[in-house]
Amino acid sequence: MLGDITAADDIFIVCGRTDMRKSIDGLCAMIQDQLHMDPRRSAIYLFCGKRCDRFKLLMWEKTGFLLLYKRMEAEGRFRWPRNQMEVKHLTWQQFDWLMSGLEIEQPKAFRIQENVDNVPVSEPL
Repeated sequence: MLGDITAADDIFIVCGRTDMRKSIDGLCAMIQDQLHMDPRRSAIYLFCGKRCDRFKLLMWEKTGFLLLYKRMEAEGRFRWPRNQMEVKHLTWQQFDWLMSGLEIEQPKAFRIQENVDNVPVSEPL
């Protein structure tokens, strides 16, 4: 289905500032050359510009690339990690936090882990 981002296996946030004038080809080249990753894997790649009020999402679908662009109309900003040339793997929960204007690391949140008996146990992140 066109634009179904839930089909992606992984979410990667490209930290630092990205030139938001880059199109699909420019972002793919960045993924390949600088991050040494394959843009055609089943993953979402997130890029943010200098002002942190807009981002681009790049994803490979079976027949081609999907590029989504979001600009915040409110005065809020995305809490984008700024370590240049770094890429981080995100969970869907971290993606939701980021889209809600929160940091991707929430120290007071709980993460579900399994203990030895395979019983879910809540632990602080």
